[in-house]
Amino acid sequence: MTDFNDKEYTGFEEIKQRDENGDEFWFARELASILGYQRWENFSKAIDRAMLACKNSGHDVYAEFREVTKFVKGSAVERTVKDYELSRYACYLIVQNGDPRKEIIALGQTYFAIQTRRQEVHDYFNRLDEDNKRLVIRGDVKQWNMMLADAAHAAGVISDEEFAIFQNAGYMGLYGGEDVQMIHNRKGLRSNERILDFMNSSELIANLFRITQAEEKLRNEDIRQKDEANEAHFEVGKIVRNAINQTGGTMPEDQPTPKSSITEVEREQIRAMKNRKNKMLDEF
Repeated sequence: MTDFNDKEYTGFEEIKQRDENGDEFWFARELASILGYQRWENFSKAIDRAMLACKNSGHDVYAEFREVTKFVKGSAVERTVKDYELSRYACYLIVQNGDPRKEIIALGQTYFAIQTRRQEVHDYFNRLDEDNKRLVIRGDVKQWNMMLADAAHAAGVISDEEFAIFQNAGYMGLYGGEDVQMIHNRKGLRSNERILDFMNSSELIANLFRITQAEEKLRNEDIRQKDEANEAHFEVGKIVRNAINQTGGTMPEDQPTPKSSITEVEREQIRAMKNRKNKMLDEF
């Protein structure tokens, strides 16, 4: 069991607060400093994404992210700034969106109970609508793709060109020979649009399984040659494809392409969430 008194976790412990009921919380501005954010504007974007994830998991956003005003003494006058009292769960949602290759982010994910978060997502997932399912899975895909990139690099996939070949190998295994460009063209996307942002939840799940299993295979088998890495990625994609076929599922290339990208869905839901909050405040 993790001991949060260990030295590496002391930063999170030192900024922990307790309210009048004895419940623990963390001030967002102090957490931002611990996580290495230099600008509040950048951290507030992470908070927006975390609040949306909180909503999707069925929690009360405004109970987990309690907005407060703090007084800050400047060189001449005292001014007020916006801050949040964050629950442990809110803090985890924030660090979940960080880069897991950074030590402080990885420590934060452990500290704020990553296993609990994953279980909650799993339990609530089937009650989400399609767009919110896409948001949840796309976040996981983004994280695991970074992990896969690390494993591929360790296996000798170094240059951008080599990594493109490696990625194509996985897609070709899963999509029956289609590479990234072919998938992109079939979906009718513009040059600046990414195929992962235009997948429905079932297609994203298939790709998430491909990514996680390829990352595990590269590490477990200690693959150190780029050609072997490409072959391994292709084989994993093919195995996932065969599993879909054997269960009578829809092949990824036959899945319908959503009209809206994940970015558009996320932007619209954050806007709607803020509008609901403003409407609630207007009623007081």
